Amino acid sequence: MTQTSWRADPAAFLRQLFDAAVAAAQPGLVLPAHLPAPPRGRTLVVGAGKASAAMAQALEGAWPQDAPLSGLVITRYGHVPPSYRPQRIEIVEAAHPVPDAAGEAAAARLLAMTQGLTADDLVIALISGGGSALLSLPAPGLSLADKQQLNRQLLACGASIHEMNALRKHLSSLKGGRLALACAPALVHTLVISDVPGDDPAVIASGPTVPDASTCADALSIASRYGLQLPAAALAGLQSGAFETPKPGDPRFAGHRLQLIATPRQSLDAAAALARSAGLHVELLGDALEGEARELGAQHAALARATAAPCLLLSGGETTVTLGAAKAGRGGRATEYLLGCALALQGDAQTWALAADTDGIDGVGPHAGALLRPDSLARLRALGLDPAACLDAHDSAAAFDALGDLLCPGPTFTNVNDFRAVLIGSTGTMGRSDLEP
Repeated sequence: MTQTSWRADPAAFLRQLFDAAVAAAQPGLVLPAHLPAPPRGRTLVVGAGKASAAMAQALEGAWPQDAPLSGLVITRYGHVPPSYRPQRIEIVEAAHPVPDAAGEAAAARLLAMTQGLTADDLVIALISGGGSALLSLPAPGLSLADKQQLNRQLLACGASIHEMNALRKHLSSLKGGRLALACAPALVHTLVISDVPGDDPAVIASGPTVPDASTCADALSIASRYGLQLPAAALAGLQSGAFETPKPGDPRFAGHRLQLIATPRQSLDAAAALARSAGLHVELLGDALEGEARELGAQHAALARATAAPCLLLSGGETTVTLGAAKAGRGGRATEYLLGCALALQGDAQTWALAADTDGIDGVGPHAGALLRPDSLARLRALGLDPAACLDAHDSAAAFDALGDLLCPGPTFTNVNDFRAVLIGSTGTMGRSDLEP
């Protein structure tokens, strides 16, 4: 790939940075080096997440043909690489972010596969972001409808991913370490692609194979803090402690292994290296930034105004969008961040930005994020759109769609959280750059 000049075409250059970040986290690149040796017995592969099918593809390609291998992995609809022809691992597609019956049925089958394992067998768990919704097997007494209703509340309330998953773990039959316990006496080797701030394996996909430090009391506190309506069975299980998860130090996890094979920081470092090779000074603001998306956008706009050009501000993490009671339009974390940034920049002629989710989907729309140009506000107003009103209505994706500046790469088959790049110091072309693949 020929590197684009950031001075001549800022839009194309920012897209190349995003592509570099995604490429650094591709399972085919990062997974094979972390595979364990085949055991004396058989190897069972289990997994869930937006990257899990691509992880299974990488595993199948690297696993010895003469070594027994079977299993089941659950991924989001449309997130199976087109080149993958599963031979030994079954791939099931299900809904995300709100679970569906296909995911519940697949999770039940996955759990059943762990029965009858021996100490000579090995379980390889392929875990990535999105696995919490995909690996949805409700705790006893709860229904899929209960989980769906709770997930919708969590997505709208503004809770952090740590808070969401602390509650989800306690209302599940698989999360919070329970999947690993079901595999006993076989050892579990977990390979993880991180999509959470801090890379805590207990939070990624609600940690199905690792012990959980959060408690039922924590889950009740989170539900109270955000005014969540819990089903009666959930409330009873949490209040009684019946839904408590296995804790760190539990001897049943002895001998299990876990490896982070791709992280947000690795992807940001790849983008930073590309930017430095183009002669830019790079400020890495962090790979674990959280908070309200629009507010973070305004903060980064203020920082851009105070930063000497030329410079690139890079950041990752996972922001939140609090919907409140108002009906939301077409939005997403990345586009809401960018519109908040645009309103604070007020058409600064030397600042461009790109924000996108590295899994290729920003929320539930077909876009990963968008591009912010110096003239974005002016063009929105020329179209008769009020940028502030779009932001208040959580209609940021519709605003960027009207400009032709949505980033729509499709599923990337990995997931290392949000990618944000703010380019300061370019008054380059305002012409259209193709943001599509």
